[in-house]
Amino acid sequence: MTLTPGTRLGPYEIDAPIGAGGMGEVYQARDTQLKRKVALKVLPAEVAGDPDRLARFQREAELLAALNHPHIAQIFGLSEAEGVHALVMELVEGPTLAERISRGPLPLDEALPIATQLAEALEYAHERGIVHRDLKPANVKLTPDGAVKVLDFGLAKALDEGTAP
Repeated sequence: MTLTPGTRLGPYEIDAPIGAGGMGEVYQARDTQLKRKVALKVLPAEVAGDPDRLARFQREAELLAALNHPHIAQIFGLSEAEGVHALVMELVEGPTLAERISRGPLPLDEALPIATQLAEALEYAHERGIVHRDLKPANVKLTPDGAVKVLDFGLAKALDEGTAP
């Protein structure tokens, strides 16, 4: 399901597409109630009818909600409007690590802070029994102020179902 700019999903108004992956399409949107930009990860209509995929989408929301770390993109909520299911997330500005790498090799003084922040985010998740399972440069954002944000916990798994939500 491709959403066009101006489309409303509950209190969210679509501004532009950001990307797409196996679990859905991501859009930049505006939260009209809280007056902030957000990212909406929308579950495609052809998948939303599949109980297993819908459960996996719900699980991603629950796992993200259990994580509160400066280097992991925050989830604000789970939304369902007009049959469309979406994760409402922090909009992270800046290029992905994949986009940065495509411009050439990272000098050591740029690579070390990225690696350190990435390791801190993963350590935090692992301490809470959550493994990302799809970590790749396209799922890591580099903000304009130099912060790293890990995205897309769609394939994440709780190591011990009793320790994570």
